[in-house]
Order: sequence, then structure tokens, then C-alpha cells
Amino acid sequence: MDFLIATHNMKKRNELQRILEPLGVNVLTAEQAGISLTDVEETGTTFEENAALKAHSGAKESGMPTIADDSGLMVDALNGEPGVYSARYAGDHGNDEKNIDKLLKNLEGVEAEKRTARFVSAVCCVFPDGREFTVRGECEGLIAFERHGNGGFGYDPVFMVDGVSFGELSAQQKDKLSHRGNALRKLAEKLPQYLEK
Repeated sequence: MDFLIATHNMKKRNELQRILEPLGVNVLTAEQAGISLTDVEETGTTFEENAALKAHSGAKESGMPTIADDSGLMVDALNGEPGVYSARYAGDHGNDEKNIDKLLKNLEGVEAEKRTARFVSAVCCVFPDGREFTVRGECEGLIAFERHGNGGFGYDPVFMVDGVSFGELSAQQKDKLSHRGNALRKLAEKLPQYLEK
């Protein structure tokens, strides 16, 4: 069964495909499905609201079951920033280097044990008949003082779990630990009851 993922990010699509493939689900981006989607303005104040906005729009425009994720980094010493603004924290949407630079600057002088943070991922699945559900995954960690590794994307090089950054992990290692991996496993557990109908 084909599902649309409401993102242009092939890394997110590949992560979702690895986790949902055992259910017989094939995940397509809009480009792969040969359709054009409207860019949804992320006006929600929570990850769940933004994921739902994208999933509803994708399902309505494509007529396909649509999965959308909204995820980001919440840093305790910064009162939860960058939060829902993670991708555009430094102003330019998706400029990972500038976002990391701003984060590290804002954490200057914060000692190691107070640099606690979590990655959060809300994943919403919407079916063309109106059925929907949302799951949430989190991963606790610490923000490093400098980048480590060049894998992954976003804040991965500065997000540390058990002394290793997400930027140093293989895709499979990251899937086992990550917020999105945790959310997608919940999605994979819940999805079969919707596929039977």
C-alpha cells in the first residue's frame, strides 16, 4: 500500500520506509508520486499541531493516506527553545549550520550538566476518509560544546546520547535511539488496525 510522506526530505522518507516496509507500506514523497503539494505554513504552537496541518493538507491534495512529522529540539536551559522553530531558529529555514551556531552561542557559559535537551517528533497519519491518529516520540540527551561527526542532519552533530552525537551514528543506530525512530515504531504498532478497515 502506498503512503505519501509530506516532506521533501529524502532522509526522513528513507527512515520512514525502513520502519514501515515490514508492514507492506511503500512510502513516497510528492515528487515520487508525481504530484505537487502546497507548502503548508507551520502555524501550530505544538509539534502535534504542525504535523496535523501537513498531513491533512497532503491527504486532501493527493487522495492518499499521508504521514507528516514535525520535530525539533527542546533545550531546558533555553526554556524549551528552539522548539517548533528548530528548522528556522537562526532565520533561514533549514540552514543547519546557522541554527547550530545560534544554539551554541545561546548556550555559552552553560555548564555541561545543565545542557539537557530532548529531540521530539510528532507523527500524524491522515487517511482520505478522515480517519487520523498522532504519535509522539522523544529522545533525551545533552547539547555538546562543539560539533561531533558529520552524519545525520539538523542538530545531530551537537546532540549527545551516552557520550556519542547523533552525527556519529549510522542510520540504523540512530533509528534505534532517535525521537523519530521512537515515534515511527509507535506508528508501526498502531497502523495495522487502520489498514484492516
